[in-house]
Amino acid sequence: MDAMDDVDNLFHPSLEAALIKLDPEDGKQIMEYFRTQALLMKEKALLQASVRDQKKLLVENGKLKKDIEQLRSQLQENQRRRSAKALLSAAPPPSHTSPAPTTHVNQPAGVATNPAPPSSLDRRERQIRRRRGERKARPPSDSLSLGAEPRVDASRLDLRVGRILSVRLHPLAEGMSVQEVDVGENAPRTVVSKLGGETPLEELRGGRAVLLCNVKACKMRGVVSQARLLFCSTPDDCTELLTPPTGSTPGDRVTFLNYPGDPDRELQAKDRVWELLQPDLQVDSRGVANYKGCGFEVKGKGLCRAPSLTDGVIR
Repeated sequence: MDAMDDVDNLFHPSLEAALIKLDPEDGKQIMEYFRTQALLMKEKALLQASVRDQKKLLVENGKLKKDIEQLRSQLQENQRRRSAKALLSAAPPPSHTSPAPTTHVNQPAGVATNPAPPSSLDRRERQIRRRRGERKARPPSDSLSLGAEPRVDASRLDLRVGRILSVRLHPLAEGMSVQEVDVGENAPRTVVSKLGGETPLEELRGGRAVLLCNVKACKMRGVVSQARLLFCSTPDDCTELLTPPTGSTPGDRVTFLNYPGDPDRELQAKDRVWELLQPDLQVDSRGVANYKGCGFEVKGKGLCRAPSLTDGVIR
C-alpha cells in the first residue's frame, strides 16, 4: 500500500512541468508512459494480494473438509446405533409357555399342526424388513445435505469482454438503449440496457465493456436482449460501465482466482443465481470490480474496474 502511494506521489504537477520544460516535444508522452507503468504496478500488487487470500482460503477449505468428514462419520455411527436399537426393540420377547397343541382328530398327513406361530413370525419379519428399509433410506439424504448442494458462486457466471459496435435509443422505451456488442462470436449480440439517460450514446460506441452472456434471452419492450451489460452504481445514482483491462479483446473470459469452475450453459430463473450473487458483486475503494474481495480478472491482462466511480454495487 505504501509503495503504491509513493508511486502516486511521483505524478506531481511540478514533475510534469519539469519534464515538459526539459523536453517540450516528448514530455507529455513520457508522463503518460509513467502513468501506465504505475497502473500496471498497482494491478500486479492487487493480483499478489489475491494470491495470498487464495492460500488462506485453501487452508480454511482443508479444515472444513476434515470437519465434514468427522460429521459424516458421526452421522453414520449414529445411524448404525439407531438401526441396532430398532432391531432389538422389534425382536420378539422370550416365551416361557409353549402353545397348546391343536386337537383336530381327523387331520390329514403333511399339514402343519400349529399354523399360528409361522404367521406371527412372518409379520414380525416384515416389520423388521420395513424398519431396515427406513433406516437404509436415510443415509443418502444425509449425504446429500452434506455435499450434493450445487455451488452458488461467481464461477457460474459467463462473463466476457465485449466491444460495443453500435448503439441507438430504444424505439418504445424512454431512457433505454439498444447495443450491438461483439463478444467474440460469429455474430454480435443485441443487448437492451437502461443506459442512455444521462450517458451520451456517442461515447459508448466503440467502447469495451463486461457482459453477462449466459442469461436467458428475453424480450424487453419488443426487442430481444441476448446478454447483460454490467455497470457500477453508487448511492448517489451515478452509473458507468465496467471496463476490462487494457489489451483485452472481445470474447476474453472474466474469471475469479479463488472461484475456479466452468459457468452454467444458461442461468435458470428458478435457481436465482444472479439474485443470490449480486449483493457480493461490488466495486471497491480503488474502483476494482470484485466478488467477495476477489477481483474480476482477465488472465494475463489485468483486472476490470469502474473508470471513475468507487464504493459502488455492480448491476
